[in-house]
Amino acid sequence: MRLLSLRVQIGADAAIVPRMSETYYKVIDGKRYDKQMLEIAEATTAGKGDGRISLADANRLIAAVTDGGKYTDTEKDTMEYIRANYKFTDEADSWFRSEIAKFAAR
Repeated sequence: MRLLSLRVQIGADAAIVPRMSETYYKVIDGKRYDKQMLEIAEATTAGKGDGRISLADANRLIAAVTDGGKYTDTEKDTMEYIRANYKFTDEADSWFRSEIAKFAAR
């Protein structure tokens, strides 16, 4: 169910709480991606180490993928985007592919 924007009254001030769809996804070139996964990939590679997703970083990514209990089409598209735009260490790549395969097979 889509969450509607809500007004939260605090004294005389009112704040808008955004709908989940406005914060959960990021649209790039008209395609919807998992915002949390993209943020993990960006944060773990920007200005740190050798610029690749490490095993520890891959662990954070797998947690974001498995948080909903299934590997959704949006998450698959997001991983395709991440693989095309970010580099993994060999160890992280091998481990992540293995974990995704196990999770998706459940």
